[in-house]
Amino acid sequence: MGQFDRETDAALAQLNHEELSEVPGGEFIEIIGDLLKLIGTGGLWGLAGGASNLALKVRKLAGASYGSNLIYSITAVRNDLATLYDRYEVLHGRIEALPTNPEFAEAISALALRAMHTSVKERLARLARIVVNGVKEDDLEPESLDDMMRAAAELSETDISLLKELYERPSPMNMNETDRGRTDSAERMGSVAKLQAVAFVQLRTPGLDMGANIVALLPAGKRFYERLQDIAVQQ
Repeated sequence: MGQFDRETDAALAQLNHEELSEVPGGEFIEIIGDLLKLIGTGGLWGLAGGASNLALKVRKLAGASYGSNLIYSITAVRNDLATLYDRYEVLHGRIEALPTNPEFAEAISALALRAMHTSVKERLARLARIVVNGVKEDDLEPESLDDMMRAAAELSETDISLLKELYERPSPMNMNETDRGRTDSAERMGSVAKLQAVAFVQLRTPGLDMGANIVALLPAGKRFYERLQDIAVQQ
């Protein structure tokens, strides 16, 4: 398949080992175009200097740290798309059309911007999973995708762990019961506050539940958690 061939892998390897530091390059929109080429077709990257030119542009945009974050995220997108392509023949046409899909271009732009704000690899991997699961579900609507990416880049592992706990429960959680005796109960309530701030959960008013802290998963939180799932382990 043209999308995931040796030329593309070589370009990623070359870019990954560039010393992303000083030399000036291009503009952000050019970088997005180059990233789409990198994801979408190997042929263009057979041209001499393809990866080096992208490296120069990344240097100009934000320097070495951002370059490393961006490479990590885009590599994850490329690898997850390859897995998706191998597993679902029905998705071949959709994946092959991605380089000319404007919503996918916006998704990669949003990913590139969010990658500026975190160097935590798990959070960068979340960004990639949100994009690729959006491709799988044929749902790359920019506004909702941007909200999910913002949450993916900002939420901690503790926050995501609590979201998983809520997702796997058949009913809302009584934090007074589940957290009894736990030494991290204050941190978990902090996670509730963060998840509530992005409209993923709802904390019922304690006075309505005899003083209990009842936390319910909202539809947006359910959808977000499902979009975080690793393509490689999905059935």
